[in-house]
Amino acid sequence: MLALRRSANKQFMGAPGPSPADLDELLQIAARVPDHRKLAPWRFVVFEGEARARFGAGLADIRAGRGDPEPEVENSRKLLLRAPVVVCVISSPVNDGRTPVWEQELSAGAVCYNLLLAANASGWAGNWLSEWPAFDADAGKLLGLEDGERVAGFIYLGTATMAPPERPRADMAEKITRWEG
Repeated sequence: MLALRRSANKQFMGAPGPSPADLDELLQIAARVPDHRKLAPWRFVVFEGEARARFGAGLADIRAGRGDPEPEVENSRKLLLRAPVVVCVISSPVNDGRTPVWEQELSAGAVCYNLLLAANASGWAGNWLSEWPAFDADAGKLLGLEDGERVAGFIYLGTATMAPPERPRADMAEKITRWEG
């Protein structure tokens, strides 16, 4: 399964998405990641049903308030409507004075990947995206980000309407160095 893992293109993802019970199970699996000192330095914001459109309206208001071009405003309005369920994984570092923030952010990234793997293993399509709301202070306020929190990714979940195509992969010979001292 892992050798064949691919992200589903957001343009080819539709309903249905995971039920609340299915999603709870996927999130439980997603949370089984390396986590130095058991800090659980991440959290989830789930967008389902009309909440996706309400969040999109908030994003559109942000863009419109800045005077952004109308196509960007409308694209923001529809951002989370590309899949029936969207999970925002938030890196939420714990200041324990011992565990580097970098390690905690890596744990949040592992949560994103585990969620994709769990979805794929359960027959769901998934895609990990960030896009502008992940890096925007006003969008962060809309999400309810606390000081020090960052968006690790928006995980789009649904049913693939077509098989994801294979894409070129890195040449591993260029990526592997065998240290010999």
